[in-house]
Amino acid sequence: MTQLGLPEDIQACLFDLDGVVTKTAVVHAAAWKETFDAFLREREGADFRPFDAGADYDEYVDGRPRADGVRTFLASRGIELPEGRPDDPPDAATVNGVGNRKNLLVLEKIRTEGVEAYDGTLRYIEAVRAQGLRTAIVSSSANTRDVLRSIKAEGLFDVRIDGVVAAERKLPGKPHPDTFLAAARDLGIEPSHAAVFEDALAGMDAGRSGHFGYVVGVDRVGQAEALSAHGADVVVKDLSELGGRA
Repeated sequence: MTQLGLPEDIQACLFDLDGVVTKTAVVHAAAWKETFDAFLREREGADFRPFDAGADYDEYVDGRPRADGVRTFLASRGIELPEGRPDDPPDAATVNGVGNRKNLLVLEKIRTEGVEAYDGTLRYIEAVRAQGLRTAIVSSSANTRDVLRSIKAEGLFDVRIDGVVAAERKLPGKPHPDTFLAAARDLGIEPSHAAVFEDALAGMDAGRSGHFGYVVGVDRVGQAEALSAHGADVVVKDLSELGGRA
């Protein structure tokens, strides 16, 4: 292990955004809850069962592209919606409509509440770069660039693979490994020489199936056992636990 807490042959670090770099996972969970609860209340009436911002978010939504999150959660309730179009209005009863409603809510929450970074993560990334390792941000969010700019962290990453890039390249999102594999490829690094840093179970699955050299689970919400079960090589509450200057 290096002083960064990584195997000696790791040459690049691939970081998720929400929940790893920024404290926005809770904001996303709240926006999903508001969106799904309004949809389910109207559809189910007296049988309404609310979205669980903990268990449902972790299992069906966290780390996935927005439309995949809509499909996966609603399928767990036996609901199937037409896909619709990417520009569907937020009140449309389509996968894209529900997703667009959530995005409006999360952007409003970010505007009003701001974005806060995990200082331990930023210091760790600086330590990683000081040791000569390459870095990439890998997120399903289409708002990644704006969020990074808001915390003045865009310059900490050599490569960005986010929801915008994934759509352009037609890359399936997590739990598929394709976005992480694209980041490693853009960095010129073999997956076996790259480490994945994720807080989502879908991200753990992506790291495992992509055969990356090391997978770090970041446990922000008390799901250490689940992160390990989904493929984490090590689980930490904060990247400062790994060493370096963090």
